[in-house]
Amino acid sequence: MENEILTTLSECSTGDKFAVGNDLVFMPVFRNSLTDLFKKKVYTAAEIAYCEQFNDSLLRYASTWAAKEAVYKAVKQLNSKALGWNKIEISREKTAGRPTVTLHQHPDKYKISLTISHDGDYVWAIAIIER
Repeated sequence: MENEILTTLSECSTGDKFAVGNDLVFMPVFRNSLTDLFKKKVYTAAEIAYCEQFNDSLLRYASTWAAKEAVYKAVKQLNSKALGWNKIEISREKTAGRPTVTLHQHPDKYKISLTISHDGDYVWAIAIIER
């Protein structure tokens, strides 16, 4: 048992099995970045449809962006190949529900846990990925 724990700790610390990514978005700055061109480059059609169904779509776009950034940073630690922004898709089981991640280039390669939080002018996301 002790050897198993040490092996697991070693895997976590060397980045061979797990990775963590996070992102913090400051809404006043993000508001200026959210152009039609940015939306087209970054978001999938499903993500845009999700965000646009809310009166405050800016918050939904910011939270989805923070989530994509967090996932990107975590995946980058385990896989040196860059992912395109719309190859990372954030979806929810229901409106304002638990976020899930689909990596279109690596659909079954990683287990990803994602959480998103917002308070005032800030949106924060963290992704924990297991290979």
